[in-house]
Amino acid sequence: MSDPVTLHDIYLARSRIAGQAARTPLILSQSLSARFDAEVYLKLETLQPSGAFKLRGALNKIASLAPAQLERGVTTASTGNHGRAVAWAAKRLGARAIVCVSELVPANKTAAIEALGAEARVIGRSQDDAFVEARRLVSEEGMTLIEPFDDPLIVAGQGTIGLELMEDLPALDHVLIGLSGGGLLGGIGRAIKGINPDVRVTGVSMQQGAAMIESLAAGKPVEVAEEASLADSLGGGIGLDNRCTFELVREVMDDHYQVSEPAIARAMLHFFEHEKMLVEGAAAVGLAAIEEHSIDIRDKRIALIVSGNGVDGETLMRARTLIDYPER
Repeated sequence: MSDPVTLHDIYLARSRIAGQAARTPLILSQSLSARFDAEVYLKLETLQPSGAFKLRGALNKIASLAPAQLERGVTTASTGNHGRAVAWAAKRLGARAIVCVSELVPANKTAAIEALGAEARVIGRSQDDAFVEARRLVSEEGMTLIEPFDDPLIVAGQGTIGLELMEDLPALDHVLIGLSGGGLLGGIGRAIKGINPDVRVTGVSMQQGAAMIESLAAGKPVEVAEEASLADSLGGGIGLDNRCTFELVREVMDDHYQVSEPAIARAMLHFFEHEKMLVEGAAAVGLAAIEEHSIDIRDKRIALIVSGNGVDGETLMRARTLIDYPER
């Protein structure tokens, strides 16, 4: 079986999305570097036009469609950031978009999808439920499904982050990446390992509902109940018929951690109070893992993928409450 995503694919993706997705900055965090006695860098995907890294993959996929496919429109199921990315890319490329979301997706993310000109269709209690409607739109209305992660073109688009990391910080030792369906970690890991196999790639998930982690433990994709979390963007299954990301994550990921809700909350509030950044829970899990699991990063060059800014004031208040009164 040939590799579904190669380093060459990622370079092609960069060419395809150039001038549309941002080449985001990599900045040194003075506060985290001092705290951990390391060089801690932040890769700011929060500065993408859609507010999250998902724009890279969505643009790469939609830009590859034929004119007739664009005319029929695109659809997807999303926990929020992918939906915003599809909406932004579809509008940019002149295609109609319907984004199916579950009831667990925060209202601010649904509103953001609609503000970009797409229809947000709320279906069921999980991303898997939302996918049923998206697949109906494909079979009955001829729309093209834009997978959130399990598509080589999506993975290659996300992998362009890895190219930028290695160009901006060639001496990188270790990168920590939020892990859900595996498109982000798989793409970045493929790019980084293709350039320097010695860089450590760490995945981070929340404690409950971590579908990729449970699937890796089982040795095959399994169904996992979706749970509400501050890191809501990491929710959802990986698909029992996963074609791409399960094997890719198993190949490129060196280790993984799961983090508690209070740890995610503390990390979010660090970004707000010390870095002066609004970041969602999924964007803060790398820092949460270092803190909660006492990962030794002394004297290392570390990159944290700050993956998205889809957070509102109410969620930040909940994060504060979790710190003051931790859940049991």
